[in-house]
Amino acid sequence: MVERAPGEKFPLPLTIFISELAGTGLLVAVGISMVILNFGRGSPVALLVPGEGFRRIITGFLFGSTGCLIALSPIGRESGAHINPVVTLAFWSLRKIRGVHAFWYVVAQLAGGILGALPLVAWGRMGESIHFGATVPGYGYDVWAALAGETATTFCLVAGLFSFIRRRSIRRFTPLLFPFLYALMVFLEAPVSGTSTNPARSLGPAVVSGQWQAWWVYWMGPVIGSLLAVSAFRFTWLRHMEVEIAKLYHFEHDPHGVFGVRAGSHDKGGRDSSKN
Repeated sequence: MVERAPGEKFPLPLTIFISELAGTGLLVAVGISMVILNFGRGSPVALLVPGEGFRRIITGFLFGSTGCLIALSPIGRESGAHINPVVTLAFWSLRKIRGVHAFWYVVAQLAGGILGALPLVAWGRMGESIHFGATVPGYGYDVWAALAGETATTFCLVAGLFSFIRRRSIRRFTPLLFPFLYALMVFLEAPVSGTSTNPARSLGPAVVSGQWQAWWVYWMGPVIGSLLAVSAFRFTWLRHMEVEIAKLYHFEHDPHGVFGVRAGSHDKGGRDSSKN
């Protein structure tokens, strides 16, 4: 445990924020490219795989696989691969990451989402046909249905993530959750809201396409879903399932003491300690 004197400032290791920005940018650039490739007008994939439901499964699996590979990569080793503001929110709510670090993580994620969306314009008309992957309520669904869908899917994401991380026996398999979870969620829920679960993922394509329809849904839904999942792990029978570290993989790597803040580490004297 690393103790700091009252008033001592916490370091802001620049490398973790740059890595988080890069990871989120890659998620958007690669993951949304899969969306465009599978659903953009004129895509050859539609001819090879005419069933829309099957293409949703493929898209979700590839999007989740992108997140999985980022978590396993050197980028994920450095930053913990949250690559989603509401994942950082969930860890912060459980006091596994300090507020100052969480704030700059969210800034890095939103910036990464925008920068990662810029290469999407290279898809041209195919990308334009689906607004470069912008998330909007599906045909026949109103904003409240989309809000419910985003809340439910984000709850599943955060609850699933915590369920893996809190068990030492399966913690190392955490990144493998994402391909299969997103394949299922995109198949079932994408027609309702587009299955964002990530404000940074929605922000980037919105900036590039100018499509801001019901933009608030893709902030409020994920935030509510994340907080509901946190509440389940704090105030129900699941509370015995302690989440020990704010990372998705490379759990042993925390040279700056950023990812292991434990509940109750802030005492009345202002001192803070973290698991190194």
